[in-house]
Amino acid sequence: MKTLFKYMIFTACSFLAACSNQLDIIPEGTPSAQNFWKTREDAIKAQAGMYENYNQEDFYGRGMFWFINASDDMVTGRNKPEGDNIKNFNRNYIGGGYTESQWSMRYATIKRANDIITNVPQIPMDETLKKHIIGDAYYNSALVYFQLASNYGNEKAGIPIVSPDADPAVAVPRAANVNENYDYIIELLNKAADNLPLFSEMAATDYGKGHKTAAWALMSKAYLYKKDYANAAKYADMVINSGQHALLSSFADVFKAANNWSKEYIWSVVCTPNGGGTGWGSKLPGVMLTNKAWGIYNGWGYYLPTKELYDSFEAGDQRREVTILKPGDKFMFFGAERSFTKDGGATSDYQFNKYMEPFSYANPIPSHVNPNGDNGTTDLNVPLMRYAEVLLIKAEAAIAQSGAGAGDKELNLIRKRAGLIEKSGMTMTDLKRERRNELAGEWPDRHRDLVRWGDAQAAYAKPLHDSQGKVIWPAREFNPAVHDVWAVPKREIDNSAGVIKQNPGW
Repeated sequence: MKTLFKYMIFTACSFLAACSNQLDIIPEGTPSAQNFWKTREDAIKAQAGMYENYNQEDFYGRGMFWFINASDDMVTGRNKPEGDNIKNFNRNYIGGGYTESQWSMRYATIKRANDIITNVPQIPMDETLKKHIIGDAYYNSALVYFQLASNYGNEKAGIPIVSPDADPAVAVPRAANVNENYDYIIELLNKAADNLPLFSEMAATDYGKGHKTAAWALMSKAYLYKKDYANAAKYADMVINSGQHALLSSFADVFKAANNWSKEYIWSVVCTPNGGGTGWGSKLPGVMLTNKAWGIYNGWGYYLPTKELYDSFEAGDQRREVTILKPGDKFMFFGAERSFTKDGGATSDYQFNKYMEPFSYANPIPSHVNPNGDNGTTDLNVPLMRYAEVLLIKAEAAIAQSGAGAGDKELNLIRKRAGLIEKSGMTMTDLKRERRNELAGEWPDRHRDLVRWGDAQAAYAKPLHDSQGKVIWPAREFNPAVHDVWAVPKREIDNSAGVIKQNPGW
């Protein structure tokens, strides 16, 4: 883990000066470790440092999304060998540039959070602010642990748990299994919730930092992945009954920048097109935009929908057109109405539509869209979790415990907003479709759902198609005994001198 250790030691100082236009923190040079952890300002800078990697291209904008792209909802839009190998579960992707850093970047965030948990309690400062900063550290640590555990851990081995008092010079072996990770994540989230305010209690200048219902929501998801359905339902209910959240009346409104902080918000990548330099936030909107964007803006066109996703929507489901553009669909782009056409070299003739609102304005640069087309951030926050997913977690947990019909209340709230009739006696089949259609192209990834439901092997044994029914991705071989997790980055194994073990089969 030399790479990780060097990264952790480096970040102990570098984050003090790194980020930060994010969360209104202004860098003031790099203080020494001996002079830091003394003042309120030090604690605030340290908190901002946890968010620095949110701005990295591979953290939320592209790198981790290659793992989501493995699903049947989307295809690699143009030639990208590493992405193709991931989608085909080919071990040749190991050591590639886009995903190799996922592990170390997230452990760097954990290191920064651990430093706050260790050092901020001793700083003389306002106790309420101190609690919020410490709670945010617990939350961010839990969040990236969850992302790592769900991607790399299973019943055979979890991921390393690096506690705040761990020696960064000593390699930490993997946890015995992923449930050990989920237990630790839940422990962190309980501490986060104890320290964090409700979102309604936060000043607007603090939006984007951890809050109480975000901790509860992530806890419900961790319990769901652990298959502890009683607790998954319990913490989903705590969010539902908090009075903090509700579905917006229109599904399309969820994906408008004006509603970044609506009642539906739980957690997102805070984005701005002009945050200094090339901007910060997730560049996923630019990555999903059609390659070269008809000569108007530098879209990348990497993650494109499939006919399988389009056809999964029920007739009359308003979410379908909000989610997907197909050939001939009318849409606004840079102030003019266009009829959708694919890029000539694109794999699929669909495009995700969810992130297009910032591009609709007549003069979107720089108020809505980043002037730098190589970093296609916008002013639309990219959702990592929203209230609709909490309802889906509650419904899934209820059905798992009590059978058909137990999740009808929550599922019908989602169906009603989508313009669909209410149903009764809904089963896991209904739940799976609603989760797919509600969250397509967002962080709650279809691939991970298919794996945990045991549906991946059958789904990936079928080819994928464009709108004309042409095969655009052949059937793939998914081995549940191997491909239920991704390969641990090769450099982490090599640099740990054998302490970190690879997932079997990779």
